[in-house]
Amino acid sequence: MSPTKIATENLNLFYGDNHALKDVSVKIKERQITSLIGPSGCGKSTFLKTLNRLVDLIADVKITGKVFLGADDIFHSQVDVTLLRSKIGMVFQSPNPFPMSIYDNIAYGPRIHGIKKRVQLDEIVESSLKGAAIWDEVKDRLKKPALSLSGGQQQRLCIARTLAVKPEVILMDEPTSALDPISTMKIEELMSELKRKHTVIIVTHSMQQAARISDFTAFFLNGVVVEYDTTENLFANPKDKRTEDYITGRFG
Repeated sequence: MSPTKIATENLNLFYGDNHALKDVSVKIKERQITSLIGPSGCGKSTFLKTLNRLVDLIADVKITGKVFLGADDIFHSQVDVTLLRSKIGMVFQSPNPFPMSIYDNIAYGPRIHGIKKRVQLDEIVESSLKGAAIWDEVKDRLKKPALSLSGGQQQRLCIARTLAVKPEVILMDEPTSALDPISTMKIEELMSELKRKHTVIIVTHSMQQAARISDFTAFFLNGVVVEYDTTENLFANPKDKRTEDYITGRFG
């Protein structure tokens, strides 16, 4: 069994008076794909954003409990949040390339982290684009604007941009919801490749997608993790009636 990469212990999160996450305790396995499923507003995306402290950017948020990356408590006062977000990268629902060239999109993160030599940057750009399965499509137009790419290409570019800072964990918030079926298939194939080196956590509203690509699945409802198990067990033999009702389409 894979070791634990991220663990939460009695994690609670409040947006003002709204109790958005309630005593969430899960262990996310290393180099596996974990899907977070559940109806809209149930806490999936909030949980995802807590894992790399993007919730820090929201006013009036209060958090109790612990989140560990390996042995490190990510909410410890000594944690460098910029470094944390390079270890735990984020890919958003809508592709969000920077308004600059394809090359500069990928080189952006490494430059922030102090890499200035062109040879090094060239290597990182190439390896990251290859890692995101888009190198062959863009290698002859690296100076062209990233915004000239198709939606599916832009999303793979954003994955490449995340890979450029060598993350340990990649968070994906509905990364294929805005994409056509062919682009969705390419991203799903890519995720299966990424888990060879990275821990991947994905929010998805597609039960089929969760069943296809993930090793583990957590079912969220009203801020609570109702059930967390291997994807095979959760879909074939759910232990909670609410899980069964959700995955069979009776609600949500």
